[in-house]
Amino acid sequence: MDELMSGQTGYLNMYIIPWGINIATALVVFVIGKIVAKWVCSAVSRLMKRSNVDEILITFIENILYFALLVVVVIAALDRLGVNTSSVIAVFAAAGLAVGLALKDSLSNFAAGVMLVFFKPFKNGDFIEAAGNMGVVEEIRIFNTIIRTGDNREIIIPNSHIYGGTIVNFSARDTRRIDLVFGIGYGDDLKQAKSLIEKAMKDDARILQDPAPVVMLLELADSSVNFAVRPWVKAGDYWEVRSDLLEALKTRC
Repeated sequence: MDELMSGQTGYLNMYIIPWGINIATALVVFVIGKIVAKWVCSAVSRLMKRSNVDEILITFIENILYFALLVVVVIAALDRLGVNTSSVIAVFAAAGLAVGLALKDSLSNFAAGVMLVFFKPFKNGDFIEAAGNMGVVEEIRIFNTIIRTGDNREIIIPNSHIYGGTIVNFSARDTRRIDLVFGIGYGDDLKQAKSLIEKAMKDDARILQDPAPVVMLLELADSSVNFAVRPWVKAGDYWEVRSDLLEALKTRC
């Protein structure tokens, strides 16, 4: 009887109690780890909201971060149970590599979308030229950007194509310079033509006086004497003023 009791006590001390402690410790690690992971994700989310980061991006990053932290918590809990975590890590690494290879293009677009949102080379409503397309930015999404062309077409461009190329933002500055080349004949009065060009720009109230508009002799071409006409206007008035100025110059000169 004493031997039986001794054996049960030894079994209890050697296996049940240590395993019970390990299981309890693993559960505590898992529960506390989940709480900490949620707190970290919440703090990161609040920080991004204060920085006016896109809501879709906030949700996406928050989910990715929570999943990554949860993997760490699970591995830590398994380690407390005595599980060989190196094999578990190897499985996660292999799975991550397989997913990464399968979603290579999507991940590239996502990374470019993150860069566009954080560095803000343009915003919704800006008129841009990117990836061989020109139009007004309608929406910047995680994987692509939507722009609307002048003839009301909707173009969806992968973010990697935009961020990997040259971006021209016509709305980045409040003012723009109109660059025109206006030619007159060799037999025309040079000073009178210059005076008429200057008056045409002065008569248009939309043309700014600071910086002052410039009229200069550009070149003596084969069949014309060409002037460089360079007035400054508000960015929103650019196309209307350009068209009206061309018409005024043709009419007066």
